[in-house]
Amino acid sequence: MAAALGMDAFSMGLGMGMIQLRLRQICKIGLLIGVFHMIMPLLGMSIGKQLSLHFGNLATWIGGGLLIALGVQMILSSLRSTDGPFITPRGFGIWLFSLSVSLDSFSVGLSLGIFGAKVIVTILLFGIISMGLTWMGLLIGRKTQKWFGSYSEALGGCILLSFGLKLIF
Repeated sequence: MAAALGMDAFSMGLGMGMIQLRLRQICKIGLLIGVFHMIMPLLGMSIGKQLSLHFGNLATWIGGGLLIALGVQMILSSLRSTDGPFITPRGFGIWLFSLSVSLDSFSVGLSLGIFGAKVIVTILLFGIISMGLTWMGLLIGRKTQKWFGSYSEALGGCILLSFGLKLIF
C-alpha cells in the first residue's frame, strides 16, 4: 500500500518536476509530501469506521479536483507569454500540492483503521516511501524538462490533469 500511494506522489512529481526546480525546492517538496503522507493516514485511522463510507470518496474527489485545477493552471500558464510558471512550488502552492497528493492516503487510513493495522510501522512506511518516490519523480521531471523546452510546463500540467481525472473517474 505504501508503494502504491508513493507511486501517486511519483507521478505527480513528474508533472511538477517539469517546472524548473532547484534541488533545495525538490528536497522541501519531498519532505513535505512525506510528512503529509504520514499525517493524512494517521488522521484517517483515528477517525475510523463511522466516516469511512462517506468521507473516503469525498477525499478522492477533492484530491482529483485539486489536481485538475493545478493541471489546467499549468497548461494555461504555458500558453501565456509570461516568463515564469503560474504555479510556483513556494509558500501556499507547495502546501496545496502536498495536500492534494496525500488526500488519497487519508482514505487508505480510514480503511486501515477498520482493519487495525500497526499504526507506527504503517505511518513510517507511507512517509518514507512516498518521500523517496516524490524525490525520484521530481528529479526525473527536472531532467526531462530540458528535452521538452517551452512545452514542458504544458506537459507537466497534462500529467497532473490526467491524474486528477483518473482519481475522480
